[in-house]
Amino acid sequence: MLVTIDENRSTLMAFAIDGASWLLLLALALCFLRIVRGPTLADRVVALDVLNILAVAYCALLAVASGRAVYLDAAIALALVAFLVTVAFARFIERSHTHNSDNREEQTDANR
Repeated sequence: MLVTIDENRSTLMAFAIDGASWLLLLALALCFLRIVRGPTLADRVVALDVLNILAVAYCALLAVASGRAVYLDAAIALALVAFLVTVAFARFIERSHTHNSDNREEQTDANR
């Protein structure tokens, strides 16, 4: 069992929480694989964003399993920070792409 379940939960709920925990773990492993193998920076950024979404989902799962709402607060805070990180990475990729395009144009002009 990956998540500690409140003793007052039904067996069906415990089974559902266990299943969701294993599916989140599988998605997490696949996400790490995409981050490592990549091929492009954009693929890695998308995988990192999915990893953040999985962390939010795990916090929500903990809230359901334990019956404590504090995990939902953590999930909301994590989602807000993850959004800002994704926007920052997207701007970084856009700027590096624009910078590379400018360098190619300068090299083409110099070769003429």
